[in-house]
Amino acid sequence: MSPKILNFLFVFLLISCSQKEVPTRPNILLILTDDQGWGDLSFHGNEILETSHIDALASQSIAFDRFYVSPVCAPTRASVLTGKYHIATGTTWVTHRMEVMREEEATIAEILKPHGYVSGLFGKWHQGKQFPHDPIGQGFDEFFGFAEGHLNNYFDTKLTHNFGEVQTEGFLPDVLTDKTIDFMTKEDSFFAMLSFNTPHSPFQVPDDYFDKYKSMGLDDKDACVYGMVENIDDNVGRLMDFLRESGKIENTIVIFMTDNGPNGVRYNGGMRGKKADLDEGGVRVPFFIRIPGYGHQVIKPWAAHIDILPTLADLLNIEIPDSLEIHGRSLYPLIEGASGNWDDRNFFTHHVHLKFDTIPGAVRNQEYLLTLKNKQKELFNLLQDPFQKNNIMDQKSERANELEMLYLDWLVEMTKKGVEPPLIQVGHSNVPTVELPASDGKRLGNVLFKGEMGWANDWFINFKNSEDKVFWKMESIADSNYEVFVQMANDSPFKMEISSQGRKFFYETEQMHQTKLIPNQDRVPRTEVEEMDWPMISIGEFRFAKGEANLEIGFSGEDLGNIEVKSVILKKLN
Repeated sequence: MSPKILNFLFVFLLISCSQKEVPTRPNILLILTDDQGWGDLSFHGNEILETSHIDALASQSIAFDRFYVSPVCAPTRASVLTGKYHIATGTTWVTHRMEVMREEEATIAEILKPHGYVSGLFGKWHQGKQFPHDPIGQGFDEFFGFAEGHLNNYFDTKLTHNFGEVQTEGFLPDVLTDKTIDFMTKEDSFFAMLSFNTPHSPFQVPDDYFDKYKSMGLDDKDACVYGMVENIDDNVGRLMDFLRESGKIENTIVIFMTDNGPNGVRYNGGMRGKKADLDEGGVRVPFFIRIPGYGHQVIKPWAAHIDILPTLADLLNIEIPDSLEIHGRSLYPLIEGASGNWDDRNFFTHHVHLKFDTIPGAVRNQEYLLTLKNKQKELFNLLQDPFQKNNIMDQKSERANELEMLYLDWLVEMTKKGVEPPLIQVGHSNVPTVELPASDGKRLGNVLFKGEMGWANDWFINFKNSEDKVFWKMESIADSNYEVFVQMANDSPFKMEISSQGRKFFYETEQMHQTKLIPNQDRVPRTEVEEMDWPMISIGEFRFAKGEANLEIGFSGEDLGNIEVKSVILKKLN
């Protein structure tokens, strides 16, 4: 632990010991927002937004001027949790199980657990839906939120609490903040990760927030986004008020950050790019860390999401085993003012769109940024040209080639374990239900996704004949018995065939099953599918033997009509 924190805590213990026992290590509150850009703060010069509470936190914190993450959300979360580049953890993209992190990766929660910390995750997970790839399987003691990349409604929504489903009331960020405060109230040595769902789409926000920014002449989307951000700010204010009023502020490290660039073109400090871009505007985000005993300062050398875990470990005097092979670096020397002796390094970025490839990719350091896109290479001097106006490939071709070779070597190293997603696991005795959503499945024949891309919460459509099938790649870790349910809709009689491990069983019905639309409060037309109330059909009991257990579904009938499949749900039997 740093000398300042040790000295501070020693004094704090002397003052407080007559009242109650105080932990010897500080608590941690990590606040992570979704699709909020660097420019979505009044602290960073946004003249429309009001984020007074986050600004106040920033003014009490160590602010990193150039802090980098990944272009999209699941990769950033994998790096935050493990201190490693996301590709090395198995997480390569945001859907179709490319977001799933391997269970053997050690997270912050798992590293803190032996040192007496209780960890809670509130909000978005996006690293895998099923145990052991869910938060509970990855070291968190409490999970209250959602495992997917996004939800379809932010008001009165259903969430997961550990292994069960709960109905909530109110606007989701407010609910998540309430639960985080409840958690911090009852725990004396905690790691609380509050992973807000906003300002990610769908674009929904209470009227007061929307009306304020709409009255300024903004279009509906920007008015909603800025309203969502101001709501985040109000909730950050509530969190800080709780920490102060409870006395925990003197013993809590608070981090505020976002997961990628803005989800649209709006003020972003003049930087080029937005979410899903390799450029500065796509990956440079706010990062403020408030540490007891430290005042405000702005640190100029770049830092990144891979540095969070080693920095916390250094501050807490916790050793990270060399066997974990983390890629980040403790920022404690910079916090202590050693920027003059800080050796520069390279930061690598990789992005996927549908299919894994060597590009798009980028490598940057304090001076240069090289971006590698389809048939396009660009080199920029970030010290002289932070807004990427002048491509200097021709003048610095040798330097560009050197950086490209470093990037390609890095990519080989990061993919040495492969990029194939881990299998869905069944058979865990402590897990009562396993859901196989459509976005985790594979398609055969004519089958399509309702929303085309197959984002979270999508479903299968376009079953035309018996060759049109869907399947999920699974493994059973032990012999296990389940009742099988299918969330689906149909408007014609059908015969369903379900097969796994060389065995088949059939379900036949003439009954019609229809979905029911769950009304939303969208401010702009959505790009994701609507949320529906789905019929759930019990198919029967099935026994999985230990080993590979892929599950496949197909349909037959004279006229299948419209068949839609949302998910398969396996409920464990004793």
